[in-house]
Amino acid sequence: MIIKELPVVIETPKGSSEKYDYDPVSRFFVLNKILPAGMVFPYDFGFILGTRGADGDPLDVMVISEFKSFPGCLIKCRLLGAIKAEQKERDGTAVRNDRYIAVPVVSKAYKGVDAVASQTIREIEHFFISYNEQEGKQFTPLGYIEAAPAYEQIKFPEK
Repeated sequence: MIIKELPVVIETPKGSSEKYDYDPVSRFFVLNKILPAGMVFPYDFGFILGTRGADGDPLDVMVISEFKSFPGCLIKCRLLGAIKAEQKERDGTAVRNDRYIAVPVVSKAYKGVDAVASQTIREIEHFFISYNEQEGKQFTPLGYIEAAPAYEQIKFPEK
């Protein structure tokens, strides 16, 4: 079943050099780290509410839009696709950690957009490679999938 709208919680807004993480215990957004000088998030970054990835965290998503959001903002989005990826932690453990790419349902600028430009995919991959390198981790892109198979990968736990 293809879900038309996904609830996305923004943790870190585009243009930010500060990385925020949602803490489910305190229910606050916590400043996790400051990126190196000149490095910023290219788009809003957050997670798909109600999901869990192989790493135990909610599924990661980049939200491409024409407007500015903020940490804690809930945006209904539709998927454009996903970057399949493996992330190697500092201890050498490798885990699948895909990055979904979405646009807000209310976006006027991206209303008719159903695909991500290959240049944008490469830029997002490069961002995550560099971002993880700063943490002593390795991010390896494994390819790109379009919206339909990306939706199929998303599993919401039974209530």
